Amino acid sequence: MKFESVEDFLGYLPDYERKIVDQLRIILLECIPDCIEKLSYNVPFYYRHSRICFIWPSSIPWGNVNLNGVQLGFCRGDLLGDGLNYLEKGHRKQVYIRTFYDVKEIDADLIRSYILDAIEVDDFLKKEKKAKGGKQKTNPV
Repeated sequence: MKFESVEDFLGYLPDYERKIVDQLRIILLECIPDCIEKLSYNVPFYYRHSRICFIWPSSIPWGNVNLNGVQLGFCRGDLLGDGLNYLEKGHRKQVYIRTFYDVKEIDADLIRSYILDAIEVDDFLKKEKKAKGGKQKTNPV
């Protein structure tokens, strides 16, 4: 399966996932109005200067990994302030996620705070890369 557009992707989802994805997209697009929403790996990623986050429903295969729920992933989750330990880190070094099984689990204000933090990280990494002429792995928070 290969989706041609975000609309194709959305049309494929079962209703329970679609409700979660729709709510997360609303929050993301409100927080990052200048983002580019683009399919990568058959799911929507949200970009400004670099990849900020993604939404990955379990109905979309990810290699041989069995997923459950809908994941909101932060591409540089390792650089986010997560004092609440809200994000699932697993064995990943960089990408951290939060999995939702029902739209009622979505705390819009809390998610907004993580998205705004991710935008600051994106801006910081762009400035740092420009200043250093390359990638730097320091923590902006």
